[in-house]
Formats: sequence, structure tokens, C-alpha cells
Amino acid sequence: MDTTIISIHTGHERQVVDITSDAAQFADGRGDGLLSVFVPHATAGLAIMETGAGSDVDLLDALDEVLPRDDRWRHRHGTPGHGADHVMPAFIGPSVTIPVRDGRLLLGTWQSIVLVDPNSDNSERHIRFSWIPG
Repeated sequence: MDTTIISIHTGHERQVVDITSDAAQFADGRGDGLLSVFVPHATAGLAIMETGAGSDVDLLDALDEVLPRDDRWRHRHGTPGHGADHVMPAFIGPSVTIPVRDGRLLLGTWQSIVLVDPNSDNSERHIRFSWIPG
């Protein structure tokens, strides 16, 4: 299995980062198969969603409603509410798999692959792309 790792600098802001172009570049010229995308972090996840038009901020707002950033969490190191960051991957998992035909991602018209990083304590994320030939 061919694999590569990219690094994304998210800074100290909670972010939703579109990584579709990175994924497309990795899949380009590979023919038919599956692209596995994995983020090996306990406080980040991956999703397929529409980006722009406010959806990115809406997702972070929804996470704040479901996982409030307050002192209710038993996991208490880092910034206040950081325990919520460790629960988030149970809702937005650490991997996605995308079918690829003729080296092109078979995403829908408005779909993008995004890194969801609610953790302002960790400024660098790594994402593994792995190719599974068809």
C-alpha cells in the first residue's frame, strides 16, 4: 500500500480545514481504487461536507452545543473545556474512505474532505493518505 503523510498547521484557532486538493493530488494518476485518509490524533477528526457558505463555522458551533467547552469534563489538562476535544472524535471519526475512478475522487458536487480540529492547544496536525488499488 502506497502512503504519504502531510502536515497541516492549524495554529491556535479551532478550525475546519479543506484538504480535498491534497487528497486529489495524492490520487491523481493512480487509476481506480480507494483513498483512505486518516488523522492519528486524539483530538481531531475528518469529515466529508460542503465547505464555505458558513458550513465550516456552523459545524464548529454545533460541536460547541453538543460538546460544551466548560468544566464538566473529567479530562482536564490544557485549555478550559479541552476534555470536549477528546470526546469529539467519537462523533467525527479519524478516518474517511473515498472511491477513486481514473485518478479522480468520486465526491459529490458540493462535497469536500475536511480536517476538523477543535483543539486550540495543538497547532500541527498530520494526515495520512493511503492508496488501495482497485
